Amino acid sequence: MTQSGQDALARLQQRFREQATAQGFDAVRFTGPDTIPEAPARLRSFLANGYHGDMGWLLEHEARRQSPADLWPEVQSVIMLGMNYGPETNPMSKLEHPGLGNISAYACGTDYHDVIKKRLKQLGRWLLAQDSAMQGQIKVFVDTAPVMEKPLAAAAGLGWQGKHTNLVSREFGSWLFLGSIFTTLAFEPDAPEQDHCGSCQVCLDVCPTDAFPAPYQLDARKCISYLTIEAKEQTPVAFRKKMGNRIYGCDDCLAVCPWNKYAQSTREAKLQARKELTAPALTDLSRLDDPAFRTLFAKSPVKRTGRDRFVRNVLIAMGNAKKSDYIPHIEARLSDHAPLVRGMAVWALGCYLHPAEMLDRANAALKTETDAGVRVEWGRFID
Repeated sequence: MTQSGQDALARLQQRFREQATAQGFDAVRFTGPDTIPEAPARLRSFLANGYHGDMGWLLEHEARRQSPADLWPEVQSVIMLGMNYGPETNPMSKLEHPGLGNISAYACGTDYHDVIKKRLKQLGRWLLAQDSAMQGQIKVFVDTAPVMEKPLAAAAGLGWQGKHTNLVSREFGSWLFLGSIFTTLAFEPDAPEQDHCGSCQVCLDVCPTDAFPAPYQLDARKCISYLTIEAKEQTPVAFRKKMGNRIYGCDDCLAVCPWNKYAQSTREAKLQARKELTAPALTDLSRLDDPAFRTLFAKSPVKRTGRDRFVRNVLIAMGNAKKSDYIPHIEARLSDHAPLVRGMAVWALGCYLHPAEMLDRANAALKTETDAGVRVEWGRFID
């Protein structure tokens, strides 16, 4: 490329930063497609250990995650963009109210996929309109494609992957949604960010389920976010009490990070928490049928987990709440159409009733219950 061409590309790069800010992004950095050589080995280790659990799509698309060029051979630059979703209050304060459902901060507003992808497409169209002489091409991604967003964000300088494996930013703490634009334009890469965790490991120590085998490693099968969102079967007994009132996701390891002292609440109105999702009553949530669930969580990422898994989580929280007036609400779910819900209603009821009464109920229920998983839950009170 000629010097004049390089100068024009540099000007375009700067104008893009300005345009991204105008579109609501809080951070924008550039990197190349070959800047995460260590990421494939880390992914292979993660998968080999079985840490991905039910997330088979990680294994299925492993090869395409190796580098951006494996996904799109023509890519010359990767533009990583971050949008701050910082909550107004400390998410861990929700743990002090066991009668209320604790939904992760990222899921209390409009689904970030919808918000960010729309903005990325707008930015992409703007970029293509500016460089018609350069004939660039683009592809935009938000979380759903086999893109290693966090390593790429670190390589671009948006932050670094902390010991909890999530991205940490010096400007925004733990609260950045990530999106990326792949382009055939060869922009100047930004410098990567250094790891600033030091000797701190409060994120590891706070985890209720000990989901971190070692710093920078996550066993998703033990992570409450995985257990409440991705896991398709009943929650292992060992984790139920530890979940407390967390019914969708978990913010603990993010919220305790000391770098959050520099964080600020989001400026994007669509990402601000909806009032009805900040502190919903568990009794109300337990009564949701599928249409009501879809209505309540329209435009929310919570909808992806589905009604049955969500009410399963709610019943775990009701069992942990130790509120005797929950018993009728739990009993109402013993006849639910969904085995996931019936089975967890059994466990929740057992948190309140005397073992002798649960034994009598188990003997009666097992005469008609046909689902193997629900029978296992009743069977715990017979042994």
